[in-house]
Amino acid sequence: MPTITCVDDFRTLARRRIPRFAFDYLDGGAGHEIGLRRNVEAFDALKLMPRMLVNVDKIDVSTTFFGRKWSMPFATAPIGAGGIMWPGGEEAIARAAVEAGIPYTNATPACISLERVKEVAGDNAWFQLYVGRAEPMVQDLVNRAEAAGYDVMFVTVDVPVPPRRLRDLRNRFTMPFAWSPSVIWQLVQRPQWSLGTLMNGIPRFANMERYAPIKGVQPMARYMSSQVTGKFDWDSLKKLRDRWKGKIVPKGLMSVEDCLRAKEIGCDGIVVSNHGGRQLGSLPSSIEVLPAIRAAVGKDFPLIIDSGIRSGEHIVKAIASGADFCLLGRAVVYSVAALGKPGPKVALEMLKAEMEQVLGQIGYPTIAELKTKPPVMD
Repeated sequence: MPTITCVDDFRTLARRRIPRFAFDYLDGGAGHEIGLRRNVEAFDALKLMPRMLVNVDKIDVSTTFFGRKWSMPFATAPIGAGGIMWPGGEEAIARAAVEAGIPYTNATPACISLERVKEVAGDNAWFQLYVGRAEPMVQDLVNRAEAAGYDVMFVTVDVPVPPRRLRDLRNRFTMPFAWSPSVIWQLVQRPQWSLGTLMNGIPRFANMERYAPIKGVQPMARYMSSQVTGKFDWDSLKKLRDRWKGKIVPKGLMSVEDCLRAKEIGCDGIVVSNHGGRQLGSLPSSIEVLPAIRAAVGKDFPLIIDSGIRSGEHIVKAIASGADFCLLGRAVVYSVAALGKPGPKVALEMLKAEMEQVLGQIGYPTIAELKTKPPVMD
């Protein structure tokens, strides 16, 4: 196994092991990717003030969130089309999450169905809903999640219009991918991925295929694009809140005003997120807006953050800045692209070790103490 010392090592190896169109889809962001870079740079810029002569012989990175104790303060983020990263990769991440004692989040446009994820991850499974234009489809997805036994549902609210991701446009990326000379050449260059994908089955939108009126690669891609809607508004979210019996968490809020409104209509938490820099490059980073949101919603309202988290050190900074929990997308998905099915376990163990090392260095033996006496300096 190659020597892996950090998430960037996973990224470098992933680039060598999977086709360019798949890597660019995972790695890329909106526009010229200034927002993607800003997310990481904003975390890097934060400083931590250490406390010395504190007993840190035993460090505990566990935390309680949504009424349950988790071994670490983060979950895997919902990843659309995650199955293109490695054959069976999404299920491998789910299994690693269960073993590590953290939640796994299934995405509406995943390559593994919400029912299968519940079989694999059990009570560690969360679900992320994209509200599409077709109301019967949305209602059925909610019904399926309820029937499967999910009790936490994220509702992504920051995709009112499709993004412009230049790498995907240049690659003419579509999912399921369409055959072309460029795609065929990339597959020839990555035989291990290609053979594994052939044996595992071409990645498809497992949650969505039953709703597409016409089967096939291009019709399915067009159907998915057609479901992006700008009609989902606060009234729609309130109706969904009233309909869903479990915890409902809007994902993609960035302003204090929006977060307060979500709290007022009865949402159980918020994911502060700019969609990992994948929607619009000019948005602020999540970590920049988090402290003001925490001050506005109060110390006890559940806040989750994603976008730009690439290390255990970043996780520590997120919690110290006001988050209760984090979502990690690329940091985990790089690992399955880099090492295949064993990758996620390696990544989660590495992230835990990084958190423990940072907490020891700054004199904070528990996540709870990190939250009550934050050491962040901007």
